[in-house]
Amino acid sequence: QVELVESGGGLVQAGDSLRLSCAASGRTFSSCAMAWFRQAPGKEREFVAATSWVGGRTTYADSVKGRFTISRDNAQNTVYLQMNSLKPEDTAVYHCAAQSPYYPDYLNFQNYRYWGQGTQVTVSS
Repeated sequence: QVELVESGGGLVQAGDSLRLSCAASGRTFSSCAMAWFRQAPGKEREFVAATSWVGGRTTYADSVKGRFTISRDNAQNTVYLQMNSLKPEDTAVYHCAAQSPYYPDYLNFQNYRYWGQGTQVTVSS
């Protein structure tokens, strides 16, 4: 049983910061990418950021580059998303996802097998 559990969401004002966490259990994602996607009401699921589990390769959506940072703690099987300079348009449910097996295309949500339930991020203006 693989489980991804997100935490850290909340209601903040524009310009504030939040850090999301995604704790993975049930297996070690030693060779798979993990990512954050988000979905706002009435909109399609959107790629936010991804990281390889080893090697440090990261990929970001243009809309969050320079503001968000994805990182991971291999020992804790946890991935983080540090979100700075938040904007109202960042409001969405943020989901953690893990690949299995590995796919080089990090942006395609169909390449992710495991998903968390999501954590709400609301940014007020």
